This record gives sequence, structure tokens and C-alpha cells, in this order.
Amino acid sequence: MSGGFHWLDLTARNYVVTGAASGIGRAVAESLVRVGAHVALVDRDGQAAQVAAEQLTAQGARVIAIECDIASESAVIAAGERVRRDLGRVSGLVNNAGLLRAGSLADVAVADWNAVLAVNLTGYLLCSREFAKDMLEQGHGSIVHIASISALHPQTRSGAYSASKAGVLLMSKQLAAEWGPSGVRSNALCPGMIRTSLSAKFYEQAGFEQARAAVTASRRIGEPLDIAQPALFLLSDRSAYVNGTELVVDGGLDCMLMDMVPRPGFNTTAPAAREKNQ
Repeated sequence: MSGGFHWLDLTARNYVVTGAASGIGRAVAESLVRVGAHVALVDRDGQAAQVAAEQLTAQGARVIAIECDIASESAVIAAGERVRRDLGRVSGLVNNAGLLRAGSLADVAVADWNAVLAVNLTGYLLCSREFAKDMLEQGHGSIVHIASISALHPQTRSGAYSASKAGVLLMSKQLAAEWGPSGVRSNALCPGMIRTSLSAKFYEQAGFEQARAAVTASRRIGEPLDIAQPALFLLSDRSAYVNGTELVVDGGLDCMLMDMVPRPGFNTTAPAAREKNQ
């Protein structure tokens, strides 16, 4: 789909993206094919993955769609076999598929807790083990885990999600420590507020986007492409000495805590100050 040299040098390499049918995963897949990579679009929604694959194929990309529940070890193993058969050896993986079940820690159903961990944490491990086989044999590869700023800060009523993403950060570091000597890197991205199909309806509420954007240093809500671009950097050899770390991509939300504290005459970010200025 892309000819000639590209700074990232991912041309003709094979990558696997989970949760690739929409949102961040779709943006990562599209960005990869733009630089000439071959991509396996893995998603629990097989029909949506197939539609995405057909659209990218029509643009000249070499992609395949695979229906897979990453919480199932047998399904992940079958997906690995399909990728090797239809694309070839894997150079990198983006663990992106995720699940959110709302509920405080006091009342979240154990079944919901287990379901979230099965996808968001165990699923990431299963995919890492399966698709890293080629990377370990080749002595070269990169895994990027899509975590969340919720992994770094408590978020009420999403305890299972936050706990699972925090687990992803430690697992990523452990994979880096164990597989780094064999040439395989593992890093995590922590997205902030990103507009996806799952959150789009909230932004239809009057004033919602403005209120959220106001608490970021960049004063805007992120888009899936804002996560896809650093993901490609971490997949590429341009980040060859970046291993076992996490990169927060939140438009500066994480640095705004003290500006949220009311200081009359000094700031406009704190809720009271915003109300006064409206």
C-alpha cells in the first residue's frame, strides 16, 4: 500500500492487532498498512473485522481478518496458526482488545470482574505468548500493550477495568525483563480521554466535550490516531532502546492535578473557576 522508504521502516513486516475492527485498534491497523506493513486484524466481532479487512484490501493493503476471543487460549493458538499460514512470521503485536464492565469494588459481580480480567489481562498474556513465538525465534520483535491512565489513577465504578490495566503495566515490564535478552521488547501505552465508538455518545451531551477538554493541557480530546502514531514508533526499530516502560498519551491530563485546585485569580481549570468564567 506504501512504496519506497519510510522512516519507521515497517514495510513488508507482519503485525497482529487485536480489537482491530474499530477505535484505537482500527487506527493502528490503518496506520500500519499506510507504511507498507502487513496486518492481521484480530477481533471478537469477526464480521466487523472482515469489513475492515475488505476496505483496506481495496486500498491495496495485504491484510487478513480473524475472528477470535482472546480470552480463549485455543482460539488464540488457532489465530496464531492462521497468521503464520496466511501472512508469515510475526514481527510485532499490538495488544488492544478490551472490555469494560462498570461497577464499584463493593458490588461488582464476580462474573464481571473475571470477564474483564480474562480479556484485558489474561488475553494480553495469551496473545503475547502465542505471537512472540516467532519474535523469540527470530531474535527480534516488539509488543505494544494498550493500557490506560486508569492503570495509574483510581477511577470509581470501574475497579475491574482499572485493576486489569494496572496488571498490564506490570506484565509488560515482566515480559521485557524475561524476553529482552532474546531481542523482544515490551512496552505499554496509557491513553487518556480518546474519542471512540464506545464513548462517542457521551460527547453528544451539551458541554461534555468542553468540560473534558478543559482539564487537559492540550485542551482537546484525543482521537484514535493519537494513540496509533506512538504505537507505530514503539513497534519500529526507531525505539530499539525503549523497553519495559509505559508512555502516557493523554494530552497533558496527568500534569493538571494542581491546576484543578482552586486558586482565585491564578487558574481557570478548577471547576469553580470555570463556572465563574462561564
